[in-house]
Amino acid sequence: MTERIVLAYSGGLDTSVAIGWIGEATGAEVIAVAVDVGQGGESLETIRQRALGCGAVEAYVADASDEFANEYCMPTLKANALYQGHYPLVSAISRPVIVKHLVKAAREFGATTVAHGCTGKGNDQVRFEVGIQTLGPDLKCIAPVRDLALTRDKAIAFAEEKGLPIETTKKNPYSIDQNVWGRAVETGYLEDIWNAPTKDIYDYTATPEFPPAPDEVTISFEAGVPVAIDGVRVTPLQAIKELNRRAGAQGVGRIDVVEDRLVGIKSREIYEAPGAMALITAHKHLEDITIEREQARFKATVGQRWSELVYDGQWFSPLKRSLDAFIEDTQKYVTGDIRMVLHGGQAIVNGRRSGTSLYDFDLATYDTGDTFDQSMARGFIELWGMSAKVASSRDLRVAGQ
Repeated sequence: MTERIVLAYSGGLDTSVAIGWIGEATGAEVIAVAVDVGQGGESLETIRQRALGCGAVEAYVADASDEFANEYCMPTLKANALYQGHYPLVSAISRPVIVKHLVKAAREFGATTVAHGCTGKGNDQVRFEVGIQTLGPDLKCIAPVRDLALTRDKAIAFAEEKGLPIETTKKNPYSIDQNVWGRAVETGYLEDIWNAPTKDIYDYTATPEFPPAPDEVTISFEAGVPVAIDGVRVTPLQAIKELNRRAGAQGVGRIDVVEDRLVGIKSREIYEAPGAMALITAHKHLEDITIEREQARFKATVGQRWSELVYDGQWFSPLKRSLDAFIEDTQKYVTGDIRMVLHGGQAIVNGRRSGTSLYDFDLATYDTGDTFDQSMARGFIELWGMSAKVASSRDLRVAGQ
């Protein structure tokens, strides 16, 4: 029986060429796997037909947009996950769901190897292969660009020679990855980190310098998950899409950062994540009134570690699973409404309410009706500063000897 290889297929030039390239290099049959994670653009059927036209013996396509929103974007939101304080893990969280479907397709079609289109210097090769090792430990992995010398010039020449049914993008200098959670742009002109991004880079966001009138939105959450916008019930996918539209129109969610890649190099990245950044902002403000202080402080540490694990391709790791359990427990009372104004590149919260709030007006007010007993403060301060006071006295005593 001829060996079969499952290929993570995007429908673009590189993965289209990779179908034939892998076949010629290995003698194996190639099964193309396309997964919709809300990236937009062409239909799955169009992509499926292109894969078959490029020589795939089978084309597995999956609409995983709701699955991605529910099982990958929502945990990211609950963690308030921002790698290095900036990046909402746009590409990192899409790789595990794609891996899940790659392994499923490998089982269904009897493949022994999984292929992906990553280079040898990026993060995604790690995310794909560690995920595949975890879910399909018997499967082998190859990367045509990294392992079979498939460069872009060779890809264009191969496509022209074979008459493949694709439009090459010789003039596009950027590497772009997108899904419903956001959009990532790198390489080309952006590799000089002094160069400012040009307007043509952006697609999910409008220029924030000339915004439309301010847009006030109320987002309702239940146990950390957005369930309504302006009183209209929504699914997680609908919430992200609606805020992509409304926050994107105001230029919210543009990120320009030099980040630390897992392989040890620094890389300049441009991200657009209007819905993700608006939701994370709203969610964090709701947590501020519903999560107890020490729990909230520790959760910030957990969220940072969670972000690093996911960025580093450890979505399926035991530690990530344990951190998920902690984060999920913190969301028990994260229910309520956040009102925010979207305008000029910013999402600013100006109202919050919750039936599970820890904010007590009578304790917080300085006006008549204040129930806080200020006489307790003096003793509290004495005890709170006691260890520092004793240490300072020791320092003075030793210095005077």
